[in-house]
Amino acid sequence: MTDRVAVPASSDPRAGVDVEALLTVTGEDHPGVTAALFAALSATGPAPLEVVDVEQVVVHGQLVLGVVVREVGGAGDLVARLSTLAADVARATEMTVTVTEVDTGGAPPRVARHHVIVLGRPVPPTAVAGAARAIAGVGGNIEAIRRLSDYPVTSFELTVSGAGSTALRSALGTVAAETGTDIAVEAVGLARRSKRLIVLDVDSTLVRGEVIDELAARAGRAAEVARITAAAMNGELDFEQSLRARVAVLEGLPVGVLDEVREHLVLTPGARTLIRTLQRLGFRCGIVSGGFTQITDQLADALGLDFAAANTLEVVDGKLTGGLVGEVVDRAGKARALARFAAEHGIPLEQTVAVGDGANDLDMLNAAGLGIAFNAKPVVREQAHAALNQPYLDAVLQVLGFTREVVLDAAPAEVASPV
Repeated sequence: MTDRVAVPASSDPRAGVDVEALLTVTGEDHPGVTAALFAALSATGPAPLEVVDVEQVVVHGQLVLGVVVREVGGAGDLVARLSTLAADVARATEMTVTVTEVDTGGAPPRVARHHVIVLGRPVPPTAVAGAARAIAGVGGNIEAIRRLSDYPVTSFELTVSGAGSTALRSALGTVAAETGTDIAVEAVGLARRSKRLIVLDVDSTLVRGEVIDELAARAGRAAEVARITAAAMNGELDFEQSLRARVAVLEGLPVGVLDEVREHLVLTPGARTLIRTLQRLGFRCGIVSGGFTQITDQLADALGLDFAAANTLEVVDGKLTGGLVGEVVDRAGKARALARFAAEHGIPLEQTVAVGDGANDLDMLNAAGLGIAFNAKPVVREQAHAALNQPYLDAVLQVLGFTREVVLDAAPAEVASPV
């Protein structure tokens, strides 16, 4: 390196003004690198330095460390002095250290920032490439990427600036469809980390299948009821009318069939993990179902949930009458239940999460701070804030920004199953 010629402070037009510089350290990670850099920075002079920004990441043993420092009222030769310091740190740590000046010409304008979560089993390179192209195509810039999980799904979170929510969701929705991955978009801010309550639909969300279809099978009317259920979930029929039509075919069934159906319920993979993790993180957890309290109440007790809302089948003399008792929990009723539970626990609606799959969940999904369509019908995927098509319900945790490490920390030591 050639000797640096000192420039008198009075001859530099920037003398006496604040100057910022970025030091970037890269190479194979090992102990002492960060300490060595900051020790060198603390010893430099003559003007004192301030640390403006720091970011560090280690990817498979390779370190990338960026530090922005400011010299207040210095001689204007900060970059030159730091270049000498960088060479010394590089020799001492066996890393690569570069210095570049930071433009301080006024505060940058505020721009929209979002988290883009890419999930898949696996995540192919085409998905990341497509997402990156789509983000750039709507004027966005990727500031950071981190892995959230590698099991049961692989997921990555991209921090994006400079693009609007609608444009991002539209462009990335096309990428998701083309690559078979899930891509969710959330605005950066306190609202994401302030979520405190989650409401789950039951049939085809918390549990596999539809309870009413199981009951209809025992009444010998399975095909007829399945057709009505499908039309209702796709938004082709009014939910309350379709519910009453389906319940009517259950007339005469002994009440004991409810116990049989309940005993054969199968939780969606990842359901216990999702609920356990969120409970340990302080969430209130509950279910809101267009199904029946004779099923959901015991399910809520078994999972230790905070609340549950559903319809109640009328029973007379030990048999189903084919009717319902009380207020019907339909599309609007689900949204009312979410609002009621949130109010009871003193939680604003913007701090709630709702998960569902059918058209009767749409009001609830839209009322929540974050509405997630889970393996949902097309009409629901198009209108929800985010959509998941993975078979694991705990993928919701990654949409919320929680890493696999958080999930493992929340798991009791004796729990080994991912379900």
